[in-house]
Amino acid sequence: MPQKIDSQMLKGVLTGSILLLLSEEELYGYRLNERLASFGFDAISKGTIYPLLLSLEKKKFIAGHMRASENGPKRKYYSITPEGIIEKENFLKQWNELQKNMQRIIEGVEENGKN
Repeated sequence: MPQKIDSQMLKGVLTGSILLLLSEEELYGYRLNERLASFGFDAISKGTIYPLLLSLEKKKFIAGHMRASENGPKRKYYSITPEGIIEKENFLKQWNELQKNMQRIIEGVEENGKN
């Protein structure tokens, strides 16, 4: 069983992930959760996703609008805004830098452990 990821770490990664997915297509909450699960984030509860969507909407990074559904009630679809695109690009820059730094640390520790 995979180890549970720290909620603060996960929140930042999910925020960037949501922006990335919404830059590809408009999604409603449940479908967004399914898309995240398809990339391995299958233990994310709806109680985590919807507050993040609300926060992103308040920050004007995404916009939501109600749309009729073919089978059931209306759904709120989310799309990325121009501000959200800038935030997505900032996230990618920060993620790439963080990933490089962590990789250097991991390689350094592993190299030192071999001595």
